[in-house]
Amino acid sequence: MDTTLGDPLVGHTLDGRYRVEARIAVGGMATVYRALDTRLDRVLAVKVMHPGLAADTAFVERFIREAKSVARLDHPNVVGVYDQGTDGPYVYLAMEYVPGCTLRDVLRERGALQPRAALDILEPVLAALGAAHLAGLVHRDMKPENVLIGDDGRVKVADFGLVRAVDTDTTASTGSVLGTVSYLAPEQLEHGTADPRVDVYACGVVLYEMLTGAKPHTGSTPAQVLYQHLHADVPPPSAAVPG
Repeated sequence: MDTTLGDPLVGHTLDGRYRVEARIAVGGMATVYRALDTRLDRVLAVKVMHPGLAADTAFVERFIREAKSVARLDHPNVVGVYDQGTDGPYVYLAMEYVPGCTLRDVLRERGALQPRAALDILEPVLAALGAAHLAGLVHRDMKPENVLIGDDGRVKVADFGLVRAVDTDTTASTGSVLGTVSYLAPEQLEHGTADPRVDVYACGVVLYEMLTGAKPHTGSTPAQVLYQHLHADVPPPSAAVPG
């Protein structure tokens, strides 16, 4: 299904510079589009904040401040941030475009990966996180959706520091909340604290999912998953995949 039909931004040129060509993805905070930088004649990704959030001045200020931090983070495994701006009701980021797929797409298509393949993906992710942590940034929302695998095989982490893992938007669908809580560290759930260790914990969950094809904690509601994160041990991957 072509989701770009009826999207008012497709065909629009933001700030007289970025011509929006197609919608790539919709998240809880923003919509991502493929666009052409008409000044430099290059394809990039433009992330446009949802209008409801764009009306929140404090949120926008934090978004811009964190965008600046990420823009300074120059690492081959981090999706680069090129520009930030406002055009009428639209608050946007111009970012590196990575043609390819997400780790979520790979897991959906292939299920469990061989250990070597899982490590080939995890190692660049950890390199990206290590660079971010040295720069004082915490991702807070590591999950397969935020791991991009380029057509050239390069692995890049997206959405650095531009998200809050615990979504206060109660209108978010159960599915999206469920998707995020699966990767939250217990201290994030209990106290809302997010230091570099929460990214390490989330990477452990992602590795478990790559090795087994399933998340370590499951449930039909976010509350059931939260309870298991706080009170249940993570079962060994070998219990799901012998050997």
